[in-house]
Amino acid sequence: MTDDKTGGSDYYVVRERALPEALRKAAKVKHLLDMNPHMTIQEAAEQVGISRSSFYKYKDDVYPFYDNTKGKTVTLVVQEMDELGFLSKLCSKISAYRANILTLHQSIPVNGIATITVSVEIREDTSDIMELIREIEAFPNVQYVKILAQEQTPG
Repeated sequence: MTDDKTGGSDYYVVRERALPEALRKAAKVKHLLDMNPHMTIQEAAEQVGISRSSFYKYKDDVYPFYDNTKGKTVTLVVQEMDELGFLSKLCSKISAYRANILTLHQSIPVNGIATITVSVEIREDTSDIMELIREIEAFPNVQYVKILAQEQTPG
C-alpha cells in the first residue's frame, strides 16, 4: 500500500536477494561513500557498476538494515528444531553482541519445531546486528530467522 500524496511512504524490510540489482548497487555506492569520504559519487558508481543517475534515482530509497538500527528495538522470529538448551545458546549469542533482550517467547514445540520471538534493544555498543542474525541462522537446528519488526526504543 502506498500513500499517493508522498509518493510511497510505506517501509519494508527485505532480504538482499529480493532486491533488484539497481537497488543493491545503490546501497553499495552509499556504503563506499561512507567508508571513503574523499571518493566522489562518480568514482563509487563506476566501481560498483551503476550509472550516477541510477544512484541518484534510488539513493534515498534504500538503506542497509544496520545503517539505522542503533537505539531501536528489533524483533526476530527464530524457528528451530526443538533442541535442549537452545534458548540458553540464543541468549548467550545475543548477549555476546551486547544487545539487550527485552522480551522472549518460545512456543510449545509442535512436531519437534519451536518458534521463538525475541525483541532486543540495539544499543550504541551493540555489535553488527546483521552478523548476529547470520550467526543465529548458522546454528545447526535453526530453520530460519526473520526480522519481524524494527521500531524506535521508547525513552
